Amino acid sequence: MKNIKFTIAIFFSLMIMISANSEDLVLQNEPTEINFYAGTFDVIDKEGDDKTSLFGLEHKDDNLFRDTIFGKFQPITGAFITGDSSAYLYTGVEGQYKIGKLNILPSFAPGYYEKGDGKDLGSILEFKSEIKLGFDLGKNSQFSYSYNHISNNDWGDINPGANNQHFSLSHNF
Repeated sequence: MKNIKFTIAIFFSLMIMISANSEDLVLQNEPTEINFYAGTFDVIDKEGDDKTSLFGLEHKDDNLFRDTIFGKFQPITGAFITGDSSAYLYTGVEGQYKIGKLNILPSFAPGYYEKGDGKDLGSILEFKSEIKLGFDLGKNSQFSYSYNHISNNDWGDINPGANNQHFSLSHNF
């Protein structure tokens, strides 16, 4: 229970910091997307002892996108914390494909993992592969479902990996 309260406190603190700075983002007239998400860490935990909640925040800057023959790509940076005080900080790249109001967003992001009281993934260097399906909720907002896998590519002492899922709400400022 203590870990869940800590996780919720950190999540709401991040939300307050971002909303306090959202006016600055608008005044600079630079398109940026903030994505808040919540879900389950280690969804397919066979032992059942590492499954917990997760809360996260992700940032995208539309000024940094690249339109290629393979689609639109842009950098992502984010972090999440779990109910067991694990944390993952990452930066990587996301592809963007639109079919009407449906957005298909695959991404890859290496990052720093701290296990806290949670699952030992075998290394501090972990890699997140994700597929996100989003639906436009108007011009500046999107609701999405994501499924991702985090592992160390067998570079660590062990490599149990973690499969996670979450729902997210993003808004362009």
